[in-house]
Amino acid sequence: MNQTAIRHIDTENELRACAALMQQLRPHLTDDADFVSRVNRMRTQNYHVLAAFHEGRAVALAGYRHQENLIYGRFIYVDDLVVDESERGAGWGAKLIEALDVLARDAGCAKLVLDTGLGNALAQRFYFRQGLLTSAIRFSKTLGASAA
Repeated sequence: MNQTAIRHIDTENELRACAALMQQLRPHLTDDADFVSRVNRMRTQNYHVLAAFHEGRAVALAGYRHQENLIYGRFIYVDDLVVDESERGAGWGAKLIEALDVLARDAGCAKLVLDTGLGNALAQRFYFRQGLLTSAIRFSKTLGASAA
């Protein structure tokens, strides 16, 4: 019997178990302790990790935060969305986007927002299929050494 679930990752042990999956998206994360430490700091900024599990194994992750600004009002910003390389195409990303949509609506948010690289055509097509539309171009400037 296939068991699937989508739930938040709350403990440090659960985060450690998800570190290798997040490294598929964020290869600069050096080890499990680095990942756990960063998430713990980011939690002070309303960061959460939502995971899709299949047969007891995390197969997809979404890192997100509740935010508010003058452009969007209240919204959920998706920092990270990754599906295990061995599970891509199985609908896990769509399930996480759907779950994030529900979380945003339940929290009274006006939007669900995320960024992706201009050269990431596969992700862009996926996001369009999920009903997310392009609404801005983000500009940034590197300010020297950082804890990327």
